[in-house]
Amino acid sequence: MKKFYLVLFIPFLLTASEPSGNGYDIVARTINFVLFFGILYYFIATPIKNAYKARIQSIANRLDGIQKKLKDSQVKKDDALRRVEEAKSNAISLVETSKKEAMILSEKIKNETNQELLNMEKSFEEQKEFERRRMTKVVVGEVLNEIFASDSMKIDQNELVNIVLKKVG
Repeated sequence: MKKFYLVLFIPFLLTASEPSGNGYDIVARTINFVLFFGILYYFIATPIKNAYKARIQSIANRLDGIQKKLKDSQVKKDDALRRVEEAKSNAISLVETSKKEAMILSEKIKNETNQELLNMEKSFEEQKEFERRRMTKVVVGEVLNEIFASDSMKIDQNELVNIVLKKVG
């Protein structure tokens, strides 16, 4: 604090010792300017330094924040790329699985169709056999009716039973 008072009183001492008549006060003005600048530096230097440091710190903080966001976005990008790769591998496995399922379904449909065709052929053969038997019965019945209706042929009952058994059997 003593230095401060000394700095304040030096201009008064210097101007008091100079003669005021010659009009050259450049030395006094220079000393006053240096003192003014010294006082100004004394009072303003610390706030300016603090403001400058605060500005540097805020820029550093923003830079750190940007770096953190950059790292976060890189992590998110890597995660997204990883998920894309997983999706691609899942898609490939799904395609392979669907092809296998399509093959299995086509084989199943083919087997069911073949079985249905076999069932239809069997049913057709049974229907054909049934119709053949029915036609045989109808023809035998008509022949017998004609034979019994006509008087030209007389067969006794035992012979008729033998003939019918041979035809039916």
